[in-house]
Amino acid sequence: MSDQRIVPIVMPKWGLSMKEGKVTGWLLEDGSRINPGDAILEVETDKIAGAVEAHESGVLRRRVGEPDTVYPVKSLLGVIADPSVPDEEIDQFVASYVTPSTDDDEEDQGPKYEFVDTSSGQIRYAKRGSGDDTVVLIHGFGGDLDGWLFNIDALGEAATVYALDLPGHGQSTKSLANPSLATMTSALSEFMEKLGISSAHLVGHSMGGAIAMHLASDDPQRVDSLTLICPAGLGKEIGGYVDAFVGAQGRKDLKPVLEQLFADKSLVSRQLVDDVLKYKRLDGVEPLLKDLAASLFAGQTQQDQPGEKLAGGDAPPTLVIWGRQDEVIPSAHAENLPGAKVVIFDDAGHMVYMEKASDVNTLIKQHIGG
Repeated sequence: MSDQRIVPIVMPKWGLSMKEGKVTGWLLEDGSRINPGDAILEVETDKIAGAVEAHESGVLRRRVGEPDTVYPVKSLLGVIADPSVPDEEIDQFVASYVTPSTDDDEEDQGPKYEFVDTSSGQIRYAKRGSGDDTVVLIHGFGGDLDGWLFNIDALGEAATVYALDLPGHGQSTKSLANPSLATMTSALSEFMEKLGISSAHLVGHSMGGAIAMHLASDDPQRVDSLTLICPAGLGKEIGGYVDAFVGAQGRKDLKPVLEQLFADKSLVSRQLVDDVLKYKRLDGVEPLLKDLAASLFAGQTQQDQPGEKLAGGDAPPTLVIWGRQDEVIPSAHAENLPGAKVVIFDDAGHMVYMEKASDVNTLIKQHIGG
């Protein structure tokens, strides 16, 4: 084979537990010119559906993955190559491709999750990358670190990235004395101290954005920059999502609530609903969520406005990302932090970092890189 590059398109690994995915359809035809970031085909997992995006430029020379077919992670789905590469070499590449084993990679990566003891209980976290910059990903109300499945590995290419389950969430301890924004912020601060993180670029979604702003205003030396994704804490208004999420008791109630998070409602899979239900039914979760919701969002009003203090002082470099179709927190709140760079995606909702993962990852990398 010549030294001309042939780039495989493979089944991605979205999240630590993903083993396989189903090709639901191709978005491009053979012969299409491809640039980095272009969506090539759509894949569905038991968690969520998404588009496989190009990391290299070239021409789509061969579509291998068949629609409605399930393939293991890293299976060959297609081939990108320069037009000058002969068809015979493409044929040889496809015929000789061997799907790598994922077992070796998992051993190299070490534990999928780690835990650290804090005064708020045991905190679960994941770590990726080894770059000089440190990034901490902070999820929103009712979420967990697995929500960053489209982001953590991509950001780990440019930085050392930590994602944690906040107290009461995910697999962290399901109890929290005095649930409040201040308490959650203290838990984040102690988490960073326990892991020797003197300062970090904070990326916060929704409630996680308010926590990030609170730490930036209380202890600015700990925050190198802020990326706020559909954040709470920049305005009073909030939709009925939180109360509906806390009150939902079954699949029938919960599915339409979770659909409020996405512009594309089809992204709310049965498995996603079942996973959230399983979490909500764990001992201690329901009363904790009720108390936290009452503290932060009583009367469908945001009780804490950490953005006001930042707006009136020396805020760190700040990037605000929003989905214009956000049904939880109005995207107009992005205007309430003067000096921040604001990017709003018209065709995304509250989970813009999942719906527009490649674009959001690029923005974050550019932001932390200065």
